Amino acid sequence: MAGSIGPGELRRVLRGEGEFALLDVREQGAFAKGHLFSASNLPLSSLELMIRAMVPRQGVPIVLMDGVLSDGSDGLAGRAAARLESFGYSDIRILDGGVDAWAEAGGELFTGVNVKSKAFGEFVEGVCETPSVSAVELNDMLEAKADLVVLDSRPLVEFQRMNIPGAIDCPGAELVYRAHDLAPSPDTLIVVNCAGRTRSIIGAQSLINAKVPNKVVALRNGTMGWHLAGFDLDHGCERRAGEVSGEGLAKASVLAEGVARRFGVKEIGHATLADWRAEEETRTLYLLDVRQGGEYEAGHLKGSLWAEGVQLVQKTDSFVATRGARVVLIDDDGVRATMTASWLIQMGFKETWVLKDALAGQDLVIGPHLPEVPGLEDTSADGIAAGDLARALEDKRAIVIDLAASPDYRAGHIPGAWFAIRARLADSVARTGAKDAASGAMVVLTSGDGVLARLAAGEVAALVEAPVRVLAGGTAAWRRAGHPMTEGFENLADETEDVFWKPYERHERDGEVEAAMNAYLSWEIGLVDQVGRDGGADFSIPLA
Repeated sequence: MAGSIGPGELRRVLRGEGEFALLDVREQGAFAKGHLFSASNLPLSSLELMIRAMVPRQGVPIVLMDGVLSDGSDGLAGRAAARLESFGYSDIRILDGGVDAWAEAGGELFTGVNVKSKAFGEFVEGVCETPSVSAVELNDMLEAKADLVVLDSRPLVEFQRMNIPGAIDCPGAELVYRAHDLAPSPDTLIVVNCAGRTRSIIGAQSLINAKVPNKVVALRNGTMGWHLAGFDLDHGCERRAGEVSGEGLAKASVLAEGVARRFGVKEIGHATLADWRAEEETRTLYLLDVRQGGEYEAGHLKGSLWAEGVQLVQKTDSFVATRGARVVLIDDDGVRATMTASWLIQMGFKETWVLKDALAGQDLVIGPHLPEVPGLEDTSADGIAAGDLARALEDKRAIVIDLAASPDYRAGHIPGAWFAIRARLADSVARTGAKDAASGAMVVLTSGDGVLARLAAGEVAALVEAPVRVLAGGTAAWRRAGHPMTEGFENLADETEDVFWKPYERHERDGEVEAAMNAYLSWEIGLVDQVGRDGGADFSIPLA
């Protein structure tokens, strides 16, 4: 049974050494309203889907928290503890009174998500004095046809959503890797942007740290700053960096070697990795492949997870939830792994290493990572095919509850389906009418691929009299079968606070998106001062 820990003792633990995982099990939207600096968000709703990747060692000390004030209940944290113990996690404590008690004891609460990474970006800009240009300055240069290239440091899916006209997609860990091919003349100005600030700053400073011969600047406030300045963004673009040339790779490798020396990036070989794998019951090991997704799926080391370099630095807390763990980074030639490692080390992840000759001569796994989902083997709900569900809906014999993330529900769901959050089903199921389903009707659960629906089936069955079914293959199977989809929020059985909605993802009245953008950018800039008050960061930027 899980123990407890008070705010004072937790503060002492956070200042200590050794491995430790601090997990906030509320929904991401609730987490974003106020959480501890060092906490990783692992919502109870998707705990089974994320736990093995985020906290791979079952014996690591874990502290769980939610938003419960001292009212005699454990709330979400208590439910999460019971579930984790059933999966073999053995050293679990719950923060007494949750985040409210932490704040009452004088602790800082941070809003937003991926706070450590974003605060680090602001810290880097302040210490390194990373040069930047405004949207107006960039637009003037573009209109004057200046010798420059705009490199968007986000993954392609984000670039496609919105981008600076003429920009080329080149995710942050790829910048040093591809810079010589994208800007072969040292006279070409390189402008690095993202949606806001962090990846613009880190991307630009990566090139500066590597000592590329070009002048490099960040686009201040990214695409949000561009939009707020009144300039148009492109949408749906496919412009991306091409294959790296032999000459470009050779130059990038030399620059990466210099970064490794300056920032203390260390290498290990496969023999050491084998030894570390043998110690995984006593030391946590994260084996992370920082290449792009297509490269990972074309062939990766067994047991490695995909963590594209730019995203690993942007949201480190989502990948590495155990403090003090060993982190081993993988790519095919060392450049992207080295650049990513240099940033993790400066963020405080001192046990970060690059695997030398990581893929050469190794037996590789082809395809996406197939995560272990503890508890899935114990599910037993009957499935229903998409065609059978379509007929049941026509006959009004089915109530569909969709457990997908709210942005996915909004983008497209089964007509008439109710949006619900798994951790709150005890309250939301009644709003769907499932408790009063007519005789002969069934309750059908779905999610993107159906896995989350399978996990929740027993929970719903305990709440309703009607039979509970799971849509085989989830909503993806419904879509593949050619059945109609509906967009928008038509049936909400719960609030859409399962995710943190970024300013540019909101569909609000004119002016509100712009206000949200300004507030978000101000929030990022203000993080450094708040982190200073909290004292929990371990950032270290060598200036020599």
